[in-house]
Amino acid sequence: MHTMWKGTISFGLVNIPVKMHAATENKDVKLRQLHKECQSPIKYERTCPVCDRPVENNEIVKAYEYAKNKFVVLDEEDLEALKKEQEDKAVEIVDFVQLEEIDPIYFEKSYYLSPNEGGSKAYGLLRNALKDTKKIGIAKMIIRSKEQLAVIRVYKNTLVVETIHFPDEVRNVQDVPNVPDEVETDKSELDTAKMLIDQLTSEFDPTKYEDEYRNALLELIEQKKNDDQTATAADKPSPEAATNLMDALQASLDRAKQDKPKPKQPTKPKQKTKTTKKKKTGS
Repeated sequence: MHTMWKGTISFGLVNIPVKMHAATENKDVKLRQLHKECQSPIKYERTCPVCDRPVENNEIVKAYEYAKNKFVVLDEEDLEALKKEQEDKAVEIVDFVQLEEIDPIYFEKSYYLSPNEGGSKAYGLLRNALKDTKKIGIAKMIIRSKEQLAVIRVYKNTLVVETIHFPDEVRNVQDVPNVPDEVETDKSELDTAKMLIDQLTSEFDPTKYEDEYRNALLELIEQKKNDDQTATAADKPSPEAATNLMDALQASLDRAKQDKPKPKQPTKPKQKTKTTKKKKTGS
């Protein structure tokens, strides 16, 4: 499993060297966009609207827009120094709370933690302590240049980091439009709804759920592939091929000009020559 991050988790005077690994993966079926005419993949270029030309990566800088079209440019060196300063700090667990106290709306992404060299004993100590107390740890850490609030808990004998949103990242529920206040509910309707919930209540088993749309899409793709309903992108002509093509076109044009019969010139009518009669002389 790929290691995304290495660092130290600490609580009190206990330091645990750990490695972090992504616990989930996105299995969406990625579809490419093709040019309908030649079945070639569409490219997206970074362009400057002022210079009206594509821009290379080494020409791009990062900036913060503090007002409309007003920016503070941030040097890459400054950002890297700030990032390293935070990453070099140990991830300290600052609080222990009950998992039930955190609403699921705060949860973002999950990562597995494994002990790094020499960390197995401390790893096991934290794991057992969390299990016995049924508590989770709250910590802050830097992941991919962003400070994250995180939960550290036990999942099937493995320590897990759950990144959670900061309070100001969760939008105010009062801003949701058209949410009714108290609504009078008919008792018989409410009883029927409760009965339905009771009938559908079971223990959560994630294996019984699957992405039916993804499965159907993959089945459709496989069927079209088996039926040879496929497309191949056209090769981009090289500059040499384009030059040869122009040469061939020009040569064909020149040959056509040579082979074309010249139009016949109209024949001019012969001019009549005047004849002078000799006068007869008498004797």
